[in-house]
Amino acid sequence: MLVAFSVSPLGEGESVAESVARAVKVVRDSGLPNRTDAMFTTVEGEWDEVMDVVKRAVEAAGEGAARTSLVLKADIRPGVEGALDGKVAAVEEHLRDM
Repeated sequence: MLVAFSVSPLGEGESVAESVARAVKVVRDSGLPNRTDAMFTTVEGEWDEVMDVVKRAVEAAGEGAARTSLVLKADIRPGVEGALDGKVAAVEEHLRDM
């Protein structure tokens, strides 16, 4: 499965970069394939391992905050691996043909 998520503590002020960095560190330390961009962090793996990483990332981002916001989108395709790069490659292939 692929899970794209965005996590942010509420009430932290204008910048949440330090809190988000704590969450991204949890994801990167997990060893699962992942990618972070300006809006989301996407992680690939099996349901239980991905959801565990998301939970720990939310906890890390929310350290010291009274409230934490989480936006999550999942693409669940049992047996599919390499989707993190494969989906982008498929779109790029179509763009080359246009």
